Amino acid sequence: MRGNVLDLAIAVVIGTAFATVVKTVVDNLVNPLVASLGGSNVSGLSWQIVDGNTKSIIDFAAIINAFIVFFLTALVVYFVLVVPMKKIQDRRAAAAAAKGEPEPEPEPLTMDQQLLIEIRDALKSRQQ
Repeated sequence: MRGNVLDLAIAVVIGTAFATVVKTVVDNLVNPLVASLGGSNVSGLSWQIVDGNTKSIIDFAAIINAFIVFFLTALVVYFVLVVPMKKIQDRRAAAAAAKGEPEPEPEPLTMDQQLLIEIRDALKSRQQ
């Protein structure tokens, strides 16, 4: 991707919005399936460390659901945003190459960037 701020903002907004969709699907589809593995009790995949203390319950179903939500969100963001953007960039590059247009030259470095490069090189030479 270009590293453009607008691209990043769009990705964050779409990722956040899709996280809500995935959470709803997990809450209404995956949670009942995971709970069914532990029995008819919703907290079937949990373990209580201290008997009688409800604050000492480790809920494995919630942990599994969190991983599922993360995995599904990452998959959708990758296949909906990254893969199409990569294909668009490849098509643009192929079209530019077919026309015989040279690749655009990178922008010249600013004074700050040149100074940082000099500092980096000086530090490298001092370490050796």
